[in-house]
Amino acid sequence: MISIYLIHGWGANPNSEKWYSWLKEECKKRNIEITIPKMPNTNNPKINEWVDKLKETVKISKETYLIGHSIGCQAIMRFLEELDRGKIGGVVFVAGWFNLLDTAYESEEERNIAKPWLETPIDYKRVRTNVEKILAIFSIDDNCVPISDSELFKKRLGAEIIIKDNEGHFNETEKIKEIIEFIK
Repeated sequence: MISIYLIHGWGANPNSEKWYSWLKEECKKRNIEITIPKMPNTNNPKINEWVDKLKETVKISKETYLIGHSIGCQAIMRFLEELDRGKIGGVVFVAGWFNLLDTAYESEEERNIAKPWLETPIDYKRVRTNVEKILAIFSIDDNCVPISDSELFKKRLGAEIIIKDNEGHFNETEKIKEIIEFIK
């Protein structure tokens, strides 16, 4: 049975985005198990805490799919680079990033929270080794993520790239049908 783990973004929760509810309904229709864990310390996310939460939560198999939103994508990459127990079926990164635009921050405190996520290296080869296929979805008008990061996901992780219009940082998005198409 396919299992999906959706990792929410910074300052968010398992019910904060409309497309999370849509995805839960789509999974229910298809008899796909979905888990959306509440990530720790969501307003001040720390790499080790988020990776540890994934280690506790995710059951590894070829039928496991991870979906990340924003910083959730970073947490997934860092989890996968440490994985030594097998390979998962796939990953979908929604508004994932390696860089952030200045408009992503509301304060110097937020800049400091993001700094370790931006500066701690990721072993992309290990990430790629531990997953069958990767999809990365971006929006041209995202006020947090530079669209040039789409090329980095393609180059560093071999991700299939989808670029959408008028979805911003996917905080108001109602559905992302490409996720379900990717998992089929």
